[in-house]
Amino acid sequence: MIGKYGAIAGLCAAAALLLAAPGIGLGWGVPIALLLIAGAGATAFAWPILDPAAIDAPMAPLIALVGCDGSGKSTLSNDIIAKFSPERRIALCYLGLGSGELGARIKRWPLIGIRLERRIAKRAGQTRTAGRTIPGFGTALVVYLFSVVRLRRFRRVLALRRRGVTVVTDRYPQIEVAGFYDGPGLAAGRPGNRAVAALARQEMRMYRWMASFLPDVVIRLNVDLETAYARKPDHGYELLRRKVEVTPSLRFNGAPIVDLDSREPYPIVRAAADRIVRQTLDTASAR
Repeated sequence: MIGKYGAIAGLCAAAALLLAAPGIGLGWGVPIALLLIAGAGATAFAWPILDPAAIDAPMAPLIALVGCDGSGKSTLSNDIIAKFSPERRIALCYLGLGSGELGARIKRWPLIGIRLERRIAKRAGQTRTAGRTIPGFGTALVVYLFSVVRLRRFRRVLALRRRGVTVVTDRYPQIEVAGFYDGPGLAAGRPGNRAVAALARQEMRMYRWMASFLPDVVIRLNVDLETAYARKPDHGYELLRRKVEVTPSLRFNGAPIVDLDSREPYPIVRAAADRIVRQTLDTASAR
């Protein structure tokens, strides 16, 4: 089992190596892989075994909260847990990557932090841009490991549901938009070699497997760009713009979706979300 920050520690170390050795190619694959394995655990890096039969196993309800940064997912998900926990077993699971938190931590490193974070952001931006070439095996490996971390979090969601625990997720994996917004990180850019292409294929396989588990309901929190940026001024304006534009188009593999306008006063949004959750739980209990 990966510790809470074990994978992040491995990714930080790999990011530092990427800065120290610009132009990393396939020849650096072995030392980087060893570094990642040491930081995140050998079982995390291994090709995951994805069980198709798990899709049909009986499980407790799953409620997914999705939306652009600044739409209020974290606040609302915590309040849902607080409201319903007295009456049932319910858990909150974060299915994001935490890459923003990682960048903030790296910036605080002495001497090299700011320069390192800028280099990582540049490589990440190139990786998730359609038509651009993914900048080397080392970068692809770091992106892949982030996806493995998400897969492990997703498996925890399934384990909780099999034990009869209702799960509320902050974010949810999807395969409709690549490169960002909880989609596969290596599917937007072009692989520069066969090793990167192999990582991209395996990552897409993981995301397709995760997306095949449909939430009982997706609560989609819609927000306009200016509101999102006012709430999250530390986030990139252009990335927020792309997320705001993409949000209404996501279908999450055909899962039931209920839209809420998160620009409304929060008590109104919360009351609407509580009604949706209550209806979903009642429907699940009646099955």
